[in-house]
Amino acid sequence: MAVLGVQMMMLKEQVADQGMFAVLQRLADLDLHAVEVSQIPMDEANTADLERGVAELGVQVGALSVALTPGPVVTGDNLAEHFDKIVSDCRRLGTRYVRIGMMPFTAMASKQACEAWAAECEEAAQRLAAEGITLCYHNHHVDLAQFDGERIFDIVRRVAPSLFFEVDLHWVQRGGMAPLAMLERYAGVCKLIHVKDFRVTPLPADAIEKMAAGDFAAGFQAFLNLAQFAEVGQGNMDWPALLPAAERAGAEFLFIEQDDTYGRDPFDCIADSRAYLASIGY
Repeated sequence: MAVLGVQMMMLKEQVADQGMFAVLQRLADLDLHAVEVSQIPMDEANTADLERGVAELGVQVGALSVALTPGPVVTGDNLAEHFDKIVSDCRRLGTRYVRIGMMPFTAMASKQACEAWAAECEEAAQRLAAEGITLCYHNHHVDLAQFDGERIFDIVRRVAPSLFFEVDLHWVQRGGMAPLAMLERYAGVCKLIHVKDFRVTPLPADAIEKMAAGDFAAGFQAFLNLAQFAEVGQGNMDWPALLPAAERAGAEFLFIEQDDTYGRDPFDCIADSRAYLASIGY
């Protein structure tokens, strides 16, 4: 069975305030013993705490987040400048996967730009594979956009066959592809999974008030934006079918993630997600 864990992006403020090890202890209390580290500095203090978590709490560091190259929105390590450090961190923590969280916005703009970026990924993936590390790419809804009838997903896979996928099932759903169909299509390539629910909220009263007052455009805009990220089990995703399908597709880690908790304590959201997943056998 794939290992269940947490995407630590959800807890970056808690790590900054309380320290990495204290956060890992709280996750262990929720019966969560694997993490993916993203949007958190891999400095010596955090890396040492992760190493301590591995030794004392039995934590698995399932994946580390990296960028391909430096850029204006890149906050962590990148493979162009920090390759040796990334490999060293993986060996220190027993981590076999690193993941790219998003392609640059410029690579989304055309087929040629996407192919050029994917070619860089292929080179990096081969270089990491020689070190025993697998590079994965995390999708968003934009990866279901098409150029000349070919999805970005397929362009990336065609140009970078050594690159595996971290499938965010929420973003697949939001992109208009059935998540079950996606997992079947890319079976064998899906090593990491983001377990994130998709919720549609009721139409808020202020949207109706805007329409009644004559501002139909503003009210209708609210109608078009009812989708939310949700605690697992509190949305519309079919997890009893999706998680076994993810495992059949090759998933080794399932990471709970919720991009926005809408004012709730993220630990409470994670606890709710964990309780639901336990209720269906995970």
